[in-house]
Amino acid sequence: MAHLKSLVKDTAIYGLSSIVGRFLNYLLVPLYTAKISAQSGGYGAVTNLYAYTALILVLLTFGMETTFFRFANAEKEKSDTVFSTAFAVVGTLSLVFLALVLAFLPGVSSMLGYAAHPEWVSMMAATVALDSIQAVPFCLLRFQQRPIKFAALKLLFILINIALNCVYFFWIGNDVTYVFGINLICTALITFFFLPEVFRLRWAIDFALLRRMLSYSWPILVLGIAGILNQTFDKMVFPIVFPGSAEEGRVELGIYGACVKIAMIMAMITQAFRYAYEPFVFARSKDRDSKQTYAMAMKYFIIFTLLAFLCVVGYMDILKHIIAPDYREGLRVVPIVMAAEMMMGVYFNLSFWYKLIDRTIWGAWFSLAGCAVLVLVNVLLIPRFGYMACAWGGFAGYGTAMLLSYFVGQHYNPISYPLRSIAGYVALAALLFVLMTLVPTHWSFGLRFVVNTLLVLAFAAHFVYHDLRRLLKRA
Repeated sequence: MAHLKSLVKDTAIYGLSSIVGRFLNYLLVPLYTAKISAQSGGYGAVTNLYAYTALILVLLTFGMETTFFRFANAEKEKSDTVFSTAFAVVGTLSLVFLALVLAFLPGVSSMLGYAAHPEWVSMMAATVALDSIQAVPFCLLRFQQRPIKFAALKLLFILINIALNCVYFFWIGNDVTYVFGINLICTALITFFFLPEVFRLRWAIDFALLRRMLSYSWPILVLGIAGILNQTFDKMVFPIVFPGSAEEGRVELGIYGACVKIAMIMAMITQAFRYAYEPFVFARSKDRDSKQTYAMAMKYFIIFTLLAFLCVVGYMDILKHIIAPDYREGLRVVPIVMAAEMMMGVYFNLSFWYKLIDRTIWGAWFSLAGCAVLVLVNVLLIPRFGYMACAWGGFAGYGTAMLLSYFVGQHYNPISYPLRSIAGYVALAALLFVLMTLVPTHWSFGLRFVVNTLLVLAFAAHFVYHDLRRLLKRA
């Protein structure tokens, strides 16, 4: 129970940087959608290029984040060597990538569909290279249990980013180029704050250790590629398979990308939990009651994400104002995308059975299977159903990976999850969601707000009565 308290505390701090940071970032969504019209396709271009950079970030970090935690905890007396070895791998890959993009910039820009704007591609390449270089130092802060500095740097990046965007879009212009330029400036600034960490450590690259780390990390890389494709493939492929012109595809993609931002509260919760949970699991893996702890962590994660799901759906009348009116036709994707993100969070929780026994190849297979389902749904159905196929593709892909990981994991490293209790919460949330969708749209805002609030409170009351009281008694 003491371990769970520590997890909750660290999750709260990491969550502050993630949730508050994402909330502040939401301020950019109404700004962008107000200043960049849906019909211009500009926001679609932003959505499209950021999807590519998310995939490249996974490639450049090469699974070294999880690998760092695995080896730094296993060989704590050599943690500096583990850090410098991981940093050398990521840094080398990042610099080589940036050099290649700049050397072949016209061809790369044309291939991505931005021959008229190579500066967008060059700025995003530089940004993702710097982001990759920052990844291992951010892991070091988590390993050293320094969540305050971690959160401060994350929030500083976002605050400066918001400030520069507001100055430009309110008083100077509305050129999409500055979205990419401001992001690059802010990323470069945060990189300088890691110089003390980098120079304070004793640098040594252990090539024997490097071989072991690469052997551990490459399946995680495959897993990461498949996982990020689950999040970004739809945004990369949409302009290609959409039956209209490339410009029409970017318009529709911009609408989808803006609405997905509302659903990203689930991704924020999952990310905050991951930042705290990953070092927590590796540090507690030898405890006698570790499996019971993992099972309870899974249950409370699901409860909290279900509550977040109901809050977003219930207060959509308020949240829809995050985006401009000409983007709101895509709001129907929000519940589907949130459910998909929830399953991704469950899949992440389940993933530790193969990470702890060094069988990360299983994660690669699960993620590849989920990715294959997502790719098929998107390629086959986008031409007919547009961005709704993107939402359901993610749902099907994450669901496939989650189920495979659970059933195989129960064979190799069984954990007694409280499935009956979890199923009860899922059923209750599904019922309340249906009731929310049945609330008549012609009712006044105030009446809909009251009804949906009562439904959210019904879920919270169920949790308080059935679980929170017992949890507090044990504490």
